[in-house]
Amino acid sequence: VQLVESGGGLVQAGGSLRLSCAASGSTESINTMAWYRQTPGKERELVATITNVGGRTFYVDSVKGRFTISNDNAKNTMYLQMNSLKPEDTAVYLCNAWVLTGDHYWGQGTQVTVSS
Repeated sequence: VQLVESGGGLVQAGGSLRLSCAASGSTESINTMAWYRQTPGKERELVATITNVGGRTFYVDSVKGRFTISNDNAKNTMYLQMNSLKPEDTAVYLCNAWVLTGDHYWGQGTQVTVSS
């Protein structure tokens, strides 16, 4: 499975961005997809997850009500709509796919910078 993120950038606090993660390869083996984020000196943080079947979602408390994860299985693409962005949301956002074998695959990441 190959994952490619896009949509990051620089935005002012209170603004919005939409991240995309395009999956290719053995996408039929994907069970759950997720967005993580990482800042220098900190551990990678889970942001949100979505199951490929049923579309069940999970959000970390800090983004509930502001971020929305979704997927378009026909396009093999996952999205993260980020609204009301805060400076503390600044990070590299990484796409993750968890496949049925238990393996995890990662994208290269996309930088999100929120200015105050």
